[in-house]
Amino acid sequence: MAFDPSLTTDLETAAVNELTLHVPWEADLEPGPIGEYIEVIDYDPASGLFYEPVELDDPLLIARDGLTPSESNPQFHQQMVYAVAMTTIRRFERALGRVAFWADRRKSETGKFVDQFVRRLRIYPHALRDRNAYYSPSKKALLFGYFPVTRKDKYNTPGTVVFTCLSHDIVAHEVTHALLDGVHPRFNEPTNPDVHAFHEAFADIVALFQHFSHPTVLESQIRRTRGDLETENLLSQLAQQFGQATGRGGALRDALGKRNERGEWEARAPDAHVLERTFEPHARGAILVAAVFRAFLLIYRSRSADLFRIATQGTGVLPDGDIHPDLTRRLASEAAKCADRVLQMCIRAIDYCPPVDITFGDFLRGIITADLDVAPEDESGYRTVFIQSFREWGIHPRGVTSLGTDALVWPSAETLMRNFIAAGELDEKTDTNIENHRNFVNDFYRGSSKDLIDNWSLESSRYELWKALLPLRWELWRWLREGDYYGSIYAKLLGLVITDDAQPTVYRNNEGLPSVEVHAVRPALRRTINGEQRTDLVVEVTQRRRGYFDPDEQKRMDKKGTKIPRNKDGDFKYRAGCTILIDPAKQEVRRVIRTAGTVTDDAELERVRRFLVGEIDTGGNAFDAGLALSAREKRVVPRDEPFALLHQDPEM
Repeated sequence: MAFDPSLTTDLETAAVNELTLHVPWEADLEPGPIGEYIEVIDYDPASGLFYEPVELDDPLLIARDGLTPSESNPQFHQQMVYAVAMTTIRRFERALGRVAFWADRRKSETGKFVDQFVRRLRIYPHALRDRNAYYSPSKKALLFGYFPVTRKDKYNTPGTVVFTCLSHDIVAHEVTHALLDGVHPRFNEPTNPDVHAFHEAFADIVALFQHFSHPTVLESQIRRTRGDLETENLLSQLAQQFGQATGRGGALRDALGKRNERGEWEARAPDAHVLERTFEPHARGAILVAAVFRAFLLIYRSRSADLFRIATQGTGVLPDGDIHPDLTRRLASEAAKCADRVLQMCIRAIDYCPPVDITFGDFLRGIITADLDVAPEDESGYRTVFIQSFREWGIHPRGVTSLGTDALVWPSAETLMRNFIAAGELDEKTDTNIENHRNFVNDFYRGSSKDLIDNWSLESSRYELWKALLPLRWELWRWLREGDYYGSIYAKLLGLVITDDAQPTVYRNNEGLPSVEVHAVRPALRRTINGEQRTDLVVEVTQRRRGYFDPDEQKRMDKKGTKIPRNKDGDFKYRAGCTILIDPAKQEVRRVIRTAGTVTDDAELERVRRFLVGEIDTGGNAFDAGLALSAREKRVVPRDEPFALLHQDPEM
């Protein structure tokens, strides 16, 4: 594969542009390629052509590690998207400790919505003649565009064609959108300025840190920067060719700096106030990327300090000229290790985020908690560095009293119970006997669910595992709703409202009680730094409430005794809920990750309403461009393709 097509035409970078990705063997790989996770369909609607699919199982291709990079060969384009997609998928599976699932397709059958398994993500390398590439949640597909260059400058020649499917960064970015959607489908619903910005930032983080897994590129940049990765370099930049072809004078995005009006690169210093005035999703997301990349740089600087001391005999100043090849290799090795750990921390954190209304601060808490569970000692100070970097960029969670590690960690059910009793939110006579609570938690595991938990492994069939997990949603629902005494305690701890005194606008079940929706139950098999193997069940639970753009109408509909037909919606849906990590071996709820409020929280509903109608100054956030008009018309415009809008040029 090619790192970026633009590097081929530059003498300094041409030698490092051709890379080999080691993709896991698929025994039943069909021409396309079509495998277990991916289906590449190379149809070009603008030309009305199907390009001949590449057959990666051809012995001749296997013997020479696949097709040679070529901008003019559609079969190489197919190979490129498959290789990058599979590499990205494997990184997620390693971090999350389970096979990857795409977001379910929901179909209406006999008046009920039924979830359907999506085996393969479809990839269309030549789907659009446009300066765009995006993930389509409705199609469960990636659509890549291509376009002719119209500019003439030192980077561009008019008439040449840019294919977005040939950018490693763009492909990895779009695959990450699809993978994140498979874990958190409600992250497509904007309820605060961070939601879509997080989707964009997270996709950039994954693409960015995969740079460090390519030794040739990494060593070339270590050599060029003399080990100082805080200066301009390819490792911190995304999609060079696309950025140059669309007039940016450089990469599409850069985690370290940007070009000024004179075309000179300038480093970007942390700014604790920039988040307060930045609302466009890509620009806001870039702040999160900068915070994560700065954390990486601080870690890399700390872990490589001894190498610089040795190389400079303690002065810290390298002599003029190229650095020694041995030093280059050692620095590259340290950078690769640091980048891999940072990327794993970020991916693992998505299991530790609330199911809706994500904020950058929630993500920080997820990073800290997930890493604490994997590496309790934090001997290298990774968590401290993340807290420092996020603080310097003005990112902090809601509702915490300090930025100490203990305050940021998501609590266990046991900790929450004791806190609630101390605060008077639970009766002081509440049963706190841990063994009794373990018996209640253990009640969730019975019959088919116990068989699944006992026999599940990373080698399990994706489809069979998906089918086996569906009944667990019902069993968890039953566990919460029919748990009597302990069920009411855990509903309180999890921030769920299950009593009939909730506002009439809260969606209800057939019995007239607030409905509880179990969106997902996912296993996770992880290994700690100390080698201990841990299995968790990651559960997402939400509740819905009807929201109205007119505050007076909201009050009328919330008035006690109001009858609202079950099939009648409001102007928007306000959601609240939690993500739960359950340890089946110890029969305990290890982590409770709650949204800021419950479904009955009027203040949180009002915050979401004000955001959607534009009453909160968001500087015109791109993903809600039509909602202010919709609010006046008392309707919501469907956003089936949020990423198509977000990724339209000039900001992809």
